[in-house]
Amino acid sequence: MRSKAGVGALGLVLLALLVLVALSAWGRRPAAAVASVQPINFPHNVHVQTYKIDCQYCHVDARRSEYAGLPSVARCMGCHQITAADRPEIKKLAEYWAKKQPIPWNRVFKLPEFTHFTHKPHVRAGVACQTCHGPVQEMTTVAARTGPRLTNDLLNLIGLRPPPEPLTMGWCIDCHRRENATQGAKAPLDCVACHH
Repeated sequence: MRSKAGVGALGLVLLALLVLVALSAWGRRPAAAVASVQPINFPHNVHVQTYKIDCQYCHVDARRSEYAGLPSVARCMGCHQITAADRPEIKKLAEYWAKKQPIPWNRVFKLPEFTHFTHKPHVRAGVACQTCHGPVQEMTTVAARTGPRLTNDLLNLIGLRPPPEPLTMGWCIDCHRRENATQGAKAPLDCVACHH
């Protein structure tokens, strides 16, 4: 009777350790990109849908750099010295312009430190910004649901395979495999492409 109790206790301890390991690994996920308070409310939907401004007009570094970059105050003021100059958010923009200060935007999308991502090859391959960033053209405040989720991890543990969340390694690899198979792309699948 004692040996059965010992085996049961050992099983509980092992189960507790498994849960602890799973939760600690889950806690090392990429920072989730959520809608954050910004110094200026920037409605992407107005700029993209109403005025038909392409993403790369503001995010000029996307085609030639690791980072997409943010528009300078000068770029914004190129239109807003005249357009909508009387609106409260544009007045905030004009204050930064007058002080010759950059806008201190709060970062929304962030990958883990151990990964390396470059926008340039994705833009050059014709990958739409929305593929990774979601329907930004419809957003008043940019936000996204990214990174691993405990529910996905638990479903994987019991053998179900839900699709990985955006901006996770599995999601990126799935996209590379799909593009290679359907578009004849040569998207890398080796570890050092992103982890070096």
